[in-house]
Amino acid sequence: MQKYEVRDLTLAAQGQQKIEWVEANMPLLSSIKKEFEKTKPFAGVKIALSVHLEAKTAYLCKVFSAGGAEMHVTGSNVLSTQDDVAAALVESGLNVFAYHAATDEEYERHIEMSLACKPNIIIDDGGDLASMLHSKRPDLAEEMWGGCEETTTGVIRLKAMERQGVLKFPMVAVNDAKCKHLFDNRYGTGQSVWTAIMSNTNLIIAGKTVVVAGYGWCSRGIAMRAAALGAQVIVTEIDHVKAMEAKMDGFSVMTMMQAAPLGDFFVTATGCIDTIDTEHIKKMKDGAILSNAGHFNVEIDIAGLQDLAVEIKEKRKNILGYRLSNGKWINVIAQGKLVNIAAGDGHPAEIMDLSFAVQALSAIYIKENRQKLSNIVIDVSEEIDSIIAKRKLEAWNIEIDTLTSEQEKYLNSWEV
Repeated sequence: MQKYEVRDLTLAAQGQQKIEWVEANMPLLSSIKKEFEKTKPFAGVKIALSVHLEAKTAYLCKVFSAGGAEMHVTGSNVLSTQDDVAAALVESGLNVFAYHAATDEEYERHIEMSLACKPNIIIDDGGDLASMLHSKRPDLAEEMWGGCEETTTGVIRLKAMERQGVLKFPMVAVNDAKCKHLFDNRYGTGQSVWTAIMSNTNLIIAGKTVVVAGYGWCSRGIAMRAAALGAQVIVTEIDHVKAMEAKMDGFSVMTMMQAAPLGDFFVTATGCIDTIDTEHIKKMKDGAILSNAGHFNVEIDIAGLQDLAVEIKEKRKNILGYRLSNGKWINVIAQGKLVNIAAGDGHPAEIMDLSFAVQALSAIYIKENRQKLSNIVIDVSEEIDSIIAKRKLEAWNIEIDTLTSEQEKYLNSWEV
């Protein structure tokens, strides 16, 4: 069995430097690594992982490896894979199949290569591993115990499979854990999206109009940070309750068709196709900048935009300009792919410290409970959330109050 397929092994030292930096800023995951080194909870366990292959993910892989796992690693986005990090993992003895800017065929091959070990557990980001195990290569799922899904998009796909009765193994909805979506989706996405947009455009956000599509946890973070940077924020939604929340959080709420001529920056985070379509694009102002913060590059109709364009040219690194027949230029960052990863370094290390701790403990949960789990999407337990929150606060040297016995009695009594 082939052990790796990466771009350039000579980049390993550079990648190791990146991994060492995030390790120093991920105290929770480091504490779990120390425990794993002693207890070896994954001895003899084969884990296939498909997550954005950059330094923070690499450190998670090394944590699993420290716990005894045989790791088979690939990326979840061809533009987010960092070749130096991939090389560093190979040098550390892991099986790695990924390189930056792979073709669609190469990406699919790398997914398949990571699964060739017939894993016991998968760690998925967007559902590509689970999808292949249910479609093209179900034979590779023979030894599967279950898996963990990192993203909103992936959980949506898995729940659709569960409803249709086709899910072949249990999957933990890591994304839905409190210690994941309340922090990663909101604060991580909020910061990393704007870091990527600002570094790629070199434009000021203050005084601009920002249109945020959707008002889930990711969009809330994007809107919150845009407002903090001085932007006027418009939110578009299809959910009446979320639209009300956006309004009461101080944002303008309208349809995308109403917002299209007003926006300077557009950021989608809905998980749905054609959130911005050609009819919206035709109404946009000259110089409008479009980006996507959802997992798949389907939220902006790039194919339709290409058909509208009479000229396409690179305006800056990671930015393509499309000139319409009316003379207006519409600019798109990272080809409509996940902007904070495809054109940036992703979430801050301290945020991924939480998310990847959920992954690590959820993987243990699968291993320990594999004989009694049904083929459904499983919520992360309150116990795991509580353990992670407590240990993160300890890493921050923060203490909180505890209830006295009298307070506990009061809260658990119905009598006044």
